[in-house]
Amino acid sequence: MAHLARKRFGQHFLVDEGLIHAIVRAIDPRPGQALVEIGPGLGALTQPVLERSGALTVVELDRDLARRWRERQGIRVIESDVLKVDFTALAAEAGQPLRVIGNLPYNISTPILFHLLPVAGLVRDQHFMLQKEVVDRMAAGPGGKDYGRLSVMLQWRYAIESVLDVPPQAFDPPPRVDSAVVRMTPFNPAPVVDEPCLQALVAVAFSQRRKLLRHSLGRWLDQQGFGGTFDLQRRAEEVPVAEYLALARALTGTPADPGP
Repeated sequence: MAHLARKRFGQHFLVDEGLIHAIVRAIDPRPGQALVEIGPGLGALTQPVLERSGALTVVELDRDLARRWRERQGIRVIESDVLKVDFTALAAEAGQPLRVIGNLPYNISTPILFHLLPVAGLVRDQHFMLQKEVVDRMAAGPGGKDYGRLSVMLQWRYAIESVLDVPPQAFDPPPRVDSAVVRMTPFNPAPVVDEPCLQALVAVAFSQRRKLLRHSLGRWLDQQGFGGTFDLQRRAEEVPVAEYLALARALTGTPADPGP
């Protein structure tokens, strides 16, 4: 029986064969790699990736789809909400960095990206299908309307590249938005910074993005007892990622290079 897309899971199944092959070429899966797919769905990416790699772990919340994939040789199924999956344990079991792929549910794509952020050091790369608007925000540079908290937090840890655009008609049912495939390659070594401090200051900075930072971040810095200098006569979207990182280091006394 045909599987009907379930709205509560944000299911939109990729059906355009040309785009499927283009995405798989961009991923370039190889035998022996620790590949993990989030939300395999009906297998548009799963099948061609499996043919190239020979083995694949899939994370699937839909019980019916998880049961289907358990019947396939070469596939390990984790039936779970991806936000509850321990990717640190997966990398430890694999004994090598993970390659994470997937057509992410658009309704929880940002939480998934932040769930993966702490384990970026255990990941070789990530290839995701996302709402194009989200990819634009991920890759945006300072000075534009798309540059925000998501841009800063992800660009701290990853090199981000928009690989290709995907129109709504490539899916069944078609979503109401354009999509895009993004490649995320973790920096190794990672720029050193206290993540909770960075998270907090970036959240405060962009909480009133239309106002100068002295109205938001300035007050927060005073509360932290910050005695250094930082140009607060700018808006949050005008500050490059490197300056946010430097400010977080100054607040916590963290050197840019931990040394030997």
